[in-house]
Amino acid sequence: MAKRYGGQYSPDDSRSEPDQDISRTGYAGAQVDPVGVRANLMFIPAIPLVFTSLNDGATGLAIGLGAAGAWVLGAWLLREGLRAEVAFNARRVAKRPAIPRKIFSSVLTGVGTALAAYKSDPTLVAPLIYGGAAVALHLTAFGLDPLSDKGVEGIDQFQQNRVARAVDEAETYLGAMSDAIRRAGDRRLETRVEQFQTVARDLFRTVEEDPRDLTAARKYLTVYLMGARDATVKFADIYVRSGDAQARTDYETLLDDLEQNFAARNRKMLLEDRSDLTIEIDVLRDRLQREGIQLNRR
Repeated sequence: MAKRYGGQYSPDDSRSEPDQDISRTGYAGAQVDPVGVRANLMFIPAIPLVFTSLNDGATGLAIGLGAAGAWVLGAWLLREGLRAEVAFNARRVAKRPAIPRKIFSSVLTGVGTALAAYKSDPTLVAPLIYGGAAVALHLTAFGLDPLSDKGVEGIDQFQQNRVARAVDEAETYLGAMSDAIRRAGDRRLETRVEQFQTVARDLFRTVEEDPRDLTAARKYLTVYLMGARDATVKFADIYVRSGDAQARTDYETLLDDLEQNFAARNRKMLLEDRSDLTIEIDVLRDRLQREGIQLNRR
């Protein structure tokens, strides 16, 4: 009978990853970078414009550089706007971006196009036509920024702002962890950190949906994540210098403990929210029955 080969260095060796659950892999909750080829192509037109403006005299060079600068700034704002839109869509409760980056990007693209057209045709009508067409095409291709908040109806604005500040601070710690672990040059560790970050963001979403949970979760969003960031920075420094296997094991154990604690805190808050809902339903049923309304209990 044929026997499947497996060894220590086999990619699917069961001894190296025993009983691995697909839900615990680093790809759970992974997202593709929203900045695709179309957005990156927006940087290209500025390059030939700069070179073709070098021999157009001082005025032509200044106009060309201004148009190229507007295009580059617009392309950069477009990238940031696409990322902000994905972050907005990923949250069930979110405020609209403070700066409509995609709209500003379309305006800058139109200004750059108008200046480039003016360099070749120094009139007023043609640059306005080309600039307006560029704005319209840009908005058609990439759309508008989110222009309204979502999921904030019935939520106290003060509490929502407190949660937003706490989550932004927590995201800063997660970003610092990612930057630090990349210095270690180990893709498996990067994936492990991303896995923990997915669990941490699940807790963020729970707090955003019910700001009353912020008090119970604050130490997770601040103290624990600050400690995780500092531990990641120190581990990366040690691992880059020495490749210490024991330090790696200790760091992975720390991530396991943090992930379990964050997941347990999230489950507890969800159960508490469901208990609160059950109490409110029972109180409402009792009140309706006192009013003489009979309810069918299922």
